[in-house]
Amino acid sequence: MSAHVTRPKLMPVPAFHLLGGLAVRATAVLGSNAMFGKDDLLDNLSRDLDRARGRRDALASEAATLTAQIAEIEARLSEEKHRRERDRVLGEIEAIKTRIKQAGSAFAPVVDGLCKAVEQAAAVVPEARELNSFLVSVATEIDSVIDPLLRELDQRADAVRVGHAALDLPSSVNEGSIVPPIEPPKDNNDRLLRFPAWLSRDKEAEKMEENPRSTAA
Repeated sequence: MSAHVTRPKLMPVPAFHLLGGLAVRATAVLGSNAMFGKDDLLDNLSRDLDRARGRRDALASEAATLTAQIAEIEARLSEEKHRRERDRVLGEIEAIKTRIKQAGSAFAPVVDGLCKAVEQAAAVVPEARELNSFLVSVATEIDSVIDPLLRELDQRADAVRVGHAALDLPSSVNEGSIVPPIEPPKDNNDRLLRFPAWLSRDKEAEKMEENPRSTAA
């Protein structure tokens, strides 16, 4: 018996079988790639959606924070404006009180000097003593109204400090604003300081003297 072993011969595979197998594998590969592509698109869209929602939530949180900050700043701004306006009004009231006190203090020496001069004139015109009494009554009347007026101004200032009074004092009070002329009361029952009678008679005499002159002219 020969030691040579005869190997079985391999049968050749037909070419169309090989091509068919390759086609099947190629189809499988392309199909899997297509599926992978769709999965990648879904993953990308999901990530984009998550990022968009995250940005939206961050912007919403920032908007809420900014809204709260704006409200706080507006409240502080309003409070500061109110405080400055209150200080301005209080300053105006204090300035008015100062002018009243200064004018009252300046008026008293003038009346005193005028009374002394009138007293000297009374040696020549005895009726001048009536004018002296009139000046004293004027000074007394002024003193009697200045103090209550100052107290009333203090009360208005206190009301402004606690917020019970409107801050509507014009800002031009301290800047030499034009003050309308004071008209005397038209009611005869109102309290008025009258000039002495002899001065009134002199005025009537002057008018009577002027009328003939004007008629003659």
